[in-house]
Amino acid sequence: MNESLPEYFILMGFTKYPWLDLPLFFIILTSYLFTLLGNTVIILVSQLDSQLQSPMYFFLTNLSFLDLCFTTTTVPQMLFNLGGPSKSITYTSCVVQAYVFHWLGCTECVLLGIMALDRYMAVCEPLRYSVIMDHKFCLQLSGTAWLLGLANSLLQSTLTIKLPLCGNQVLDHFFCELPGLIKMACGDTTVNEIILAVVATFLIMGPLSMILVSYSYIARAVFRIPSTAGRLKAFNTCSSHLLVVSLFYGPGVYIYMQPSGDGSQDLSKVLTLFYCVITPMANPFIYTLRNKEVIGAVKRLIRKAVSAKQT
Repeated sequence: MNESLPEYFILMGFTKYPWLDLPLFFIILTSYLFTLLGNTVIILVSQLDSQLQSPMYFFLTNLSFLDLCFTTTTVPQMLFNLGGPSKSITYTSCVVQAYVFHWLGCTECVLLGIMALDRYMAVCEPLRYSVIMDHKFCLQLSGTAWLLGLANSLLQSTLTIKLPLCGNQVLDHFFCELPGLIKMACGDTTVNEIILAVVATFLIMGPLSMILVSYSYIARAVFRIPSTAGRLKAFNTCSSHLLVVSLFYGPGVYIYMQPSGDGSQDLSKVLTLFYCVITPMANPFIYTLRNKEVIGAVKRLIRKAVSAKQT
């Protein structure tokens, strides 16, 4: 290992505002518990209920599992630092966190695009939907998302950790994210910044463009549905996905696609907290509260559990 690499990093977080530590600790802890509960319920219901075996719920299960992993990569470390005097993370833990966080974040970008494609097929090609979106094809699409995220993380994280640090141990963030690690470097980071921006453009704007195009066709098809109930059902399902997309992509575009050094670092931290803590918590509630099929499945699962306990 290079001698200039420190044994640990000091995570600054919001140390300029120490009075925020306790409120943030309880907000993040509460959000994390709701994330665990909500996404676990969606995974269980989608797997156990025979009426939720469609491609939409297969991808929703993938998203819930992804969100569980995504938050668990960062939140326990954040809670440890916010709840105690130590604000550090070991170098090895930081590297692992950077690889995994970037892998899962990129995977979610691609997966949300695939979910838009699934909604397009369901609304615009209903007669061919079950033939095209069979289980094998869904597995291939899901696997592609995970592999693309992994490949991008291996490339960008490896390039980032090779940057010289010159003994710098202070990371102005809550956890080890690539833009923050690049800013720590004492050498020329132009190549890293260009690659990060180019790949971010591809992995953010590519799926986002696919989402926008898919939903333009979906909107046109929805207005052609003769029944009001049919239009409302299609609108509720698609609007939930669009809300999730907005919550995830909005902060990501600001953080990863602006030139290095531009923008407020405190704002970047707040937006990062938003998409890695608040959005994974909100996703299951967005999908369930507006989805009668999921609500019905949850009720059936509860009734089964109660009746099994009584017998």
